[in-house]
Amino acid sequence: MEYVTRIVIIGGGPGGYEAALVAAQLGAEVTVVDCDGLGGASVLTDCVPSKTLIATAEVMTTFDSSYEELGIIVADDTPPMEQAARVVGVDLGKVNRRVKRLALAQSHDITASVTRAGARVVRGRGRLEGMQALDGSRKVVVRAADGSEETLTADAVLIATGGHPRELPDARPDGERILNWTQVYDLDELPEELIVVGSGVTGAEFAGAYQALGSRVTLVSSRDRVLPGEDPDAAAVLEDVFRRRGMNVMSRSRAQSAKRVGDRVEVTLSDGRVITGSHCLMAVGAIPNTEGMGLEEAGVKLKDSGHIRTDRVSRTSAPGVYAAGDVTGVFALASVAAMQGRIAMYHFLGDAVTPLNLKTVSANVFTDPEIATVGYSQADVDAGKIDARVVKLPLLRNPRAKMQGIRDGFVKIFCRPGTEIVVGGVVVAPRASELIHPISIAVDNNLTVEQIANAFTVYPSLSGSIAEVARQLHTRKASGES
Repeated sequence: MEYVTRIVIIGGGPGGYEAALVAAQLGAEVTVVDCDGLGGASVLTDCVPSKTLIATAEVMTTFDSSYEELGIIVADDTPPMEQAARVVGVDLGKVNRRVKRLALAQSHDITASVTRAGARVVRGRGRLEGMQALDGSRKVVVRAADGSEETLTADAVLIATGGHPRELPDARPDGERILNWTQVYDLDELPEELIVVGSGVTGAEFAGAYQALGSRVTLVSSRDRVLPGEDPDAAAVLEDVFRRRGMNVMSRSRAQSAKRVGDRVEVTLSDGRVITGSHCLMAVGAIPNTEGMGLEEAGVKLKDSGHIRTDRVSRTSAPGVYAAGDVTGVFALASVAAMQGRIAMYHFLGDAVTPLNLKTVSANVFTDPEIATVGYSQADVDAGKIDARVVKLPLLRNPRAKMQGIRDGFVKIFCRPGTEIVVGGVVVAPRASELIHPISIAVDNNLTVEQIANAFTVYPSLSGSIAEVARQLHTRKASGES
């Protein structure tokens, strides 16, 4: 009888379901343990829903900011005294129903793909039981919603349980007026005045989206600028856009508490100031889902933050136990989670594997404009981690941008001084998530700026700015400029 490798995956998000597909294709017997629905938070409460909401906001912003400049006339019977009123409005209840419908459909599609590949899906919460057995196997106990338990035996276990919203002790979400990012899709009416606490990626995306939908937004940032972890030039552009569109951005303001007062919310800052709004969205980070899983008892070492320690092929400190996704604290990106999961299965099942290289990861902030990045950053260059030359070109000079009424944004590329190999880039533009790909290819394949510059681009196009930046980097070297 042929021996079949048994894989148990705890968590059905991108790290889990992508690993399941790989392991099943490589002939393993795969069981996915999941409690909420395949796709995980990424599909059900985070990435897919938020980007669906943002898609509606994007249409609103494009219309509001461009239709007059582009010569579009809107027939409107608004009385003269109210001509300043918005011509286009939004039905948030309808938007959120669409958000939930699409998220559920995506989850069902993923489940169908995983089961079609031959994997078994078990509904419940999984935990490791004890140390590795003498034969190298591991035990996973699955507890179903009804309290019943099933014990699974595995040759390898992948932990891909993700994370959940962090809460401040004095600002507990109630799901009605004080919300975390998983609860906003239950709103039937647009918040009149929304306070967003936290100016990281999640806070900035929701703040920009709700402002575009018609809310009056106050963004509370404990740091000196919006998006403190992003390229400073990009963050400056976005903050300028936010303020220009009427957002109240409060820098160096740390929220201490939030409480309901009737139909209002009061947010108290650490310096004693109090701001009020109709709703408050808490976007203050995430906590890994590692509690109650028997990880440390099974030999899995955790960081002080609760994240699982992994190496570049997704191994934990416990033999036969791998981890992927947000639970590792590497990069909170669905693409990275999926890659970690795939790498784990390739490694354990003996297939060819390339260790995770974070310097080839492309990421995007889905604000308007979007901010896309890949490879080494401005912070790396400023800190001396890499010696690189840089050129930044504003989109204002791009003919296609002028035609489309795009005023904000730029393309920035980093290259090595001697070889001219592209090592990083930043794009700030509408749909920057699509424009970053050629720079990602360059970084991943060690292409030079000359190679990028010599490739044909369509005229006119926004991608033409990528070639132009590469051309300037190459030309400056040829002319002896730094």
